[in-house]
Parts: sequence; structure tokens; C-alpha cells
Amino acid sequence: MYIYSMRKIVIGIVIAFVLSFILKKCTQGSSDKTIIREHSALIEKQINNVGKLIVTEGYFSDAYSYKNSKALFANLTSDKQALVIVNAEVTVGYDLSKIEFEIDSTNKILRIKSIPEEELKIYPSLEYYDVESGYLNAFNHDDYNKIKEIVTERLRKKIAASNLQINAKNRLVSELSKFYILTNSLGWTLQYNQSVIDTPDRLEILKL
Repeated sequence: MYIYSMRKIVIGIVIAFVLSFILKKCTQGSSDKTIIREHSALIEKQINNVGKLIVTEGYFSDAYSYKNSKALFANLTSDKQALVIVNAEVTVGYDLSKIEFEIDSTNKILRIKSIPEEELKIYPSLEYYDVESGYLNAFNHDDYNKIKEIVTERLRKKIAASNLQINAKNRLVSELSKFYILTNSLGWTLQYNQSVIDTPDRLEILKL
């Protein structure tokens, strides 16, 4: 009788232990899933917060001498010319709302799939001086369009030789570094184009 009672007690303890273990595992699994869902939501919220248009502004000036000659007959020509003073506002922007990403909750990975191209906008203001034109070669709409095209191309070259686009890309990397800080703090992995971003310095590849 004593042995039988002890056996019942032991069996009861074992059953209680097994049930407690199963309950703990179930509770822990549920808790882990809740945490992962919370992390996923937090990462998505951060992406939405960063998803804005960041713009870097610059101002450029130029002077351009426009000349055009029109052959009339024999050796005669009709000339026109003008001095064009250019002042331009230039912006380089990134619309981060266009970032394509994937949240892999199972493997705790945030994958940045693509980053929008830069948007370069030039707003030139042109002032004309010393405008001279011949009776048979007067300034017309085509001249003004051609001047604007030439001026815009000259400005593009000036912009490329400046630090404006570099500064804009630095701002882009600064914004995207927030993803690294967040994922790293949560124990997640940040990837871009299959490359793991494991240090802040690795974010430099995002400039390419």
C-alpha cells in the first residue's frame, strides 16, 4: 500500500513536471512570436518615418556669350549675339518613400531591395545683356530655347564638379543609417543587395 501511494505521488510529480514544461514552452513560443511581431511593426514604422523627400540645395552662377551667324548671299552674313548671365537654384533629392524593402520575420532580416535614384532639378534664371541681332537674323523663340539648353548643360557640368551631389548622397546614407541602428539594437540583420550591413561603415556601399 505504501509503495502504491509512493508510485502515485511520483507519477503525479512527473505529470506535473511535464505539463509545466509544455506550458512553459508554449508560453515562451507565444511570447517570442509576440516580440517578433512587435519588432517587425517597429521596423516598418521606422521605414515609414524615413520615407520622405530629402533635398540638398545649391546655387550656381554662370556667364555665357551667345553668337549666331546666318549666311545671306555671297560673303555676307547676318549676326546676332547676346551676353547671358545665369543664376540657378539647384536641388538634389531622394524620394525615400520609393524604397523597396522586405521584412523577413522568420530570419529576423530587413532587406533593402532598391533605393530611388537621385532627382536633379535645375531652376535657371537668365538675364540678357548686349543683345544684338541683324534685320534678317533676329532673335526668336528657337534661340532662347537653344540658349536655355546650352546653359543647362553647362550647369550640369558645374554641378558634377561640385560637392552638391556628394553631400546629397551623404545625407541619404545618414537617413538609411537609422535602419542599421534599429535592426542592430533589436538583434536583427540589415541587408542591401544581398550584402550584410554589419557595421556603420558598410553603409557606404549604398552610395553606389
